[in-house]
Amino acid sequence: MARPLTLFSGQWADMKLEDLAPIAKKMGYEGIEIPLTQNHFDFDKADDEAYLKSRWDILEQNGLNCYAISNHLVGQCVCDEIDVRHKAILSDNIWGDGDPEGVRQRAAEAMKKTAKIANKFFSMRPASLSASPITPVVTGFTGSSIWKYLYSFPPVTKGMIEAGFEDFANRWTPILDVFEQENVNFALEVHPTEIAFDIASAERALNAIKFHKRFGFNFDPSHFAYQGVDYVKFIRKFGDRIFHAHMKDVWWGHGNGEAGVFGGHTDFCDPRRYWDFRSIGHGDVNFEEIIVALNDVGYKGPLSVEWEDGRMDRLHGAAESCQRVRSFDFPMSDIAFDSAFDTSNQ
Repeated sequence: MARPLTLFSGQWADMKLEDLAPIAKKMGYEGIEIPLTQNHFDFDKADDEAYLKSRWDILEQNGLNCYAISNHLVGQCVCDEIDVRHKAILSDNIWGDGDPEGVRQRAAEAMKKTAKIANKFFSMRPASLSASPITPVVTGFTGSSIWKYLYSFPPVTKGMIEAGFEDFANRWTPILDVFEQENVNFALEVHPTEIAFDIASAERALNAIKFHKRFGFNFDPSHFAYQGVDYVKFIRKFGDRIFHAHMKDVWWGHGNGEAGVFGGHTDFCDPRRYWDFRSIGHGDVNFEEIIVALNDVGYKGPLSVEWEDGRMDRLHGAAESCQRVRSFDFPMSDIAFDSAFDTSNQ
């Protein structure tokens, strides 16, 4: 059986969930990965069981399920060096007076609460939306105090990098302990600006967090490919830590040579860029290799389309992406292909 095919609704946050759900169903999706945004899943209303039920009611009425919720924006602020940019992505309650350490601590408490919200929300799944026993997942970011040290000049000492991973572990271990209490997994979307942005840094993050049971990854090939990171190797290396998977495409090497991997301070879709996110099938990611690897490591969770392509209408692109993912997500085999020739069974 193919994996559930869901739509990450973060790029549709301008629409109310009740308006997006029938569109997602019509496009062919089986579920929605819901971010904690005001129009879709309001964090400030999550203590209200009637509100949580209303989220499920919307999904159920449209024949949609949910396997993960997201809190990327708040998670980003747990480890980041806070500045005015963060005010735009946070609620007033978490931003407060803007004092950086206060923001980080309030963000950490909000992530702990997110684990509790996820536990309660998924325990309320309607019987009609019964699902295979997949542990509830919160996808998100961690932020990083050392992303600014990406390029080592002036020279960055080993101690400075080690301190950054220690800061990550100190801030996230108490959060992950709450995830453990709530039986919820946290899936970091390995991504530039996070504590882990490639294979090497992901491995180091796992070591820093002492391989905490609840810390894993939201696999997204679009954040690896243009960097030159082997996205299939990531699956094979961290197979037991892949708690969720995004389907998103990217192309690279299509610019005019004026802006490189670091982007040259250009906007997305600037023709000078070396890389850009693309709708699935319009980039350079080899999704068949990804599906083979996900099958090999036994990943049975959802494939969630995170649609981002500034060159294409989103309704067209998301619908087309749904069909393309469905076409290449072939189910795992439960027999050896040459078993018919085994004379011992005759």
